[in-house]
Amino acid sequence: MDNTIKEVIPKNMSNIKIGIEEFIKLYNENKVEFVDVRAEFETKIWSLNFGLKIPANTLPENLDKLPKDKIIVVACPGSDRSNMARFYLASQGFDARYLGDGLIELMSRLRGGKAKDLSI
Repeated sequence: MDNTIKEVIPKNMSNIKIGIEEFIKLYNENKVEFVDVRAEFETKIWSLNFGLKIPANTLPENLDKLPKDKIIVVACPGSDRSNMARFYLASQGFDARYLGDGLIELMSRLRGGKAKDLSI
């Protein structure tokens, strides 16, 4: 944990969060694993057809589902839960980032014909 908190400095912000365009690019290149960290009741109402669905509070018992050889991108509607989840995953040795603009902005970016920009 001590090493994780030492990384929280301005020059390392690109190692903490990821923008939507960079996420789409890296996802299409198979360099990231996407993890929706919303609660199950949320994903029942509004679900994505890609990535893993692991609620933030269940990450400790689901670490074996995450690849160590990819960047883990965690997301929630905004960024609060995903940033906390990213911090936890980084403390467990994962290269983790949170989707800075959140799921709502990602879905806005991918609406309509632009959904084709994400290769699933």
